Amino acid sequence: MSQHVLTVNLRDDPAAIATYCEYHTRVFPEVLERLRAVGVRRMDIHLLGRQLVMVVEVNDGLDIRRVFEAHRQATGRVEEWERLMKSLQEPVPGAPDGEWWAVMEPVFHLS
Repeated sequence: MSQHVLTVNLRDDPAAIATYCEYHTRVFPEVLERLRAVGVRRMDIHLLGRQLVMVVEVNDGLDIRRVFEAHRQATGRVEEWERLMKSLQEPVPGAPDGEWWAVMEPVFHLS
């Protein structure tokens, strides 16, 4: 498995932050199934203020950007979920053009 850390901001709106948190207490089952199907083994999302940090583990050999691209290509409830989440989020300053969840570069690892 390989681990990746990504970040995105929620809109600067207490209602948007509360809505995001509420949705994540009951993630659509189709979203969870699709994440597993594209190679996500584990995912944790943490919140500080309005900044989200995602720690995600994917199957060995998978490119994290391609994993999420494959996930977003699903239709139905997954597409609905992605549209809802994106309406509550905004890219962090410095995120590459077109990148919503920005992949963070590791700078230190204690082993």
